[in-house]
Amino acid sequence: MKALLPIAVLLGAVGAAWAMIELRPGMLPQADKSTRPMVEIVRVKPQTVRLNVMSQGVVTPREEIDLIAEVSGKIVELHPALVSGGYFEAGDLLVMIDPRDYDFAIVAAQANIAEAKRVLINEKALAEQAQSEWLALGQGEASDLALRKPQLAEAEAKLSAAEADLAKAKLNRSRCELRAPFSGRVLSKQAGRGQYLSAGSAVARIYANDVAEIRLPIGIDQLAFLDLPRNNRSKHRWPNVTLRAEVGGRLQHWQGRIVRSEAALDGSSGQLFLVAQVDRPEWEGPGRAPLLSGLFVQAEIEGVTREKVFTLPPAALNSLQQVKVVNGERRLEFRKIEVLRHETDRVIVRAGLHAGESVVISEMPMPVAGMQVVITNTQAVENP
Repeated sequence: MKALLPIAVLLGAVGAAWAMIELRPGMLPQADKSTRPMVEIVRVKPQTVRLNVMSQGVVTPREEIDLIAEVSGKIVELHPALVSGGYFEAGDLLVMIDPRDYDFAIVAAQANIAEAKRVLINEKALAEQAQSEWLALGQGEASDLALRKPQLAEAEAKLSAAEADLAKAKLNRSRCELRAPFSGRVLSKQAGRGQYLSAGSAVARIYANDVAEIRLPIGIDQLAFLDLPRNNRSKHRWPNVTLRAEVGGRLQHWQGRIVRSEAALDGSSGQLFLVAQVDRPEWEGPGRAPLLSGLFVQAEIEGVTREKVFTLPPAALNSLQQVKVVNGERRLEFRKIEVLRHETDRVIVRAGLHAGESVVISEMPMPVAGMQVVITNTQAVENP
């Protein structure tokens, strides 16, 4: 027995040393496979992605004006389309004001011109006679008054004034006809047949339906993802935009473009408004509903592209901007990453990952660095 004692002591020392090596700080024991956490992963690969920017706004006409009477008088004629929702074409006679008083004014102005011409002819004859008589006297240089130059100038001025009165009378007569300055629709009507209008009275509110506009608020942090010209006069191409809204229980979409930015940031929100336009908004075709004024729409603006980035589902990222990477030994590593942008259904990673690495995308109750895991989706494809 005494001979075996040294051997037993030696074996015990060897066992203790092995245990100390295997269980030294920072090392975890090899867990039984049945007790290892099960995880789902995605193998990341660098991609080129387009970073579109989302916004929303209300559809408005590009032009919306009040149809204003420039002269006073009674309405004697209204276009049949001058009702709320009515359509009209550019140049259509929408409102006719009683023109008789203005026709009389034209006749009176023409008579005044005739009288002014008669006076001018008479003054020219008298001026020529005065000059001839002065020359016959041979008394040197004649004064303007002797040659009737002031009287002649007055007659010429009166003729010019009479002609101006005629032009004004004709202008007022033309203003009896309120014609559509563009093709469009009637938003509302404020006057009817037989009503007397004063100059400056609104007859109707109309808008052009050739182009619709939508003001889209953009946060300052999102401007980095848009390729915008430096000013509205630049020939640089503005981005396209897709508008979406539910109409009649169906999701509709319309294509448009950004055409300009507003001059300053909004004082209350600190956002910049971009203006989108859609041509022929009320055109209705197969699968396309009209884009009506007043409709609230969601907008997706074409953004810039970024190369060599990675995309992950939001669940892969913790509150410390870290992801869990499974290494070749099936152990967890916590990796700090640099996020380019958070989106609703994905996180775009700028730095911190390498092609082919496995990132955990499933929930783990108590993850610990270095712990072994079991990958349940061993045939995991690379992230799309």
